[in-house]
Amino acid sequence: MDSIKQAVELARAADAPGQSAIAPEVVRPGSVDPAIRKAQLSPAHLERSRIVAQGSATPQGRYYDMLRTQILQEMDKKSWQFLAITSPTAGCGKTVTACNLAISIARLAERSVLLVDLDLRRPTVANYLGVQGTGGVMSVLEGRASLSSAVMQVNVGPTNFLVLPGTVSSSSSSEWMASQTMGTLLQTIKREFRSRIVIFDLPPMLLGDDVISILPRMDATLLVAGVGATTVADVKECQKHLQRSPVIRVVVNKAQETPDSYYGYY
Repeated sequence: MDSIKQAVELARAADAPGQSAIAPEVVRPGSVDPAIRKAQLSPAHLERSRIVAQGSATPQGRYYDMLRTQILQEMDKKSWQFLAITSPTAGCGKTVTACNLAISIARLAERSVLLVDLDLRRPTVANYLGVQGTGGVMSVLEGRASLSSAVMQVNVGPTNFLVLPGTVSSSSSSEWMASQTMGTLLQTIKREFRSRIVIFDLPPMLLGDDVISILPRMDATLLVAGVGATTVADVKECQKHLQRSPVIRVVVNKAQETPDSYYGYY
């Protein structure tokens, strides 16, 4: 009876004027709802997408493990949870870096990860991972779905982590980033997934004010620069916007040097 009463009260609260469209979650922090959507990732698809952090047997996998350790050490010192990943411009490999880092962290026995696609202009996390589905982050922001119903668990071998994908692009990305609804969503994520590292794949920084709007809500930033895609002037311009945001690392993506090379960092 208590659960029924609680459900009725939540429904009434959602209909009340002035209430946020993002309903409180009922999943306990650190747990996974048994009803959550699950997807098995294809190793062949991941490799074609340059997602290579499933193990440390290759040099590429070890690169991301080293990056993972450095980032977690810095975040643990400050009790940080939210990590933003962005780039100066498009084509730098920020989404590839976000996916690889999420998998690398998820391989640690005592760590768990939520990967959120907040590139509302051009969401591609689902494509890189090879998952399909409806809903996604825009459905949560627009009040058409709850956070728990939009999140999915993805598995590759013995490794699993949570993903809040983006399924449709938004022409109002800048407005959404600065909105109170976005602030409410981030607060809900922080509360309901507080035992997890949350990685946000953001849009390129210099293509609009999206990233500038949301950076104050992030704990730390990872900047991904691309050889052949990023200029010195681009990096200097990003530095101006990142002065008030802790930059935890700068990744130099060298994938464009040869067609068969993978992403690395220095």
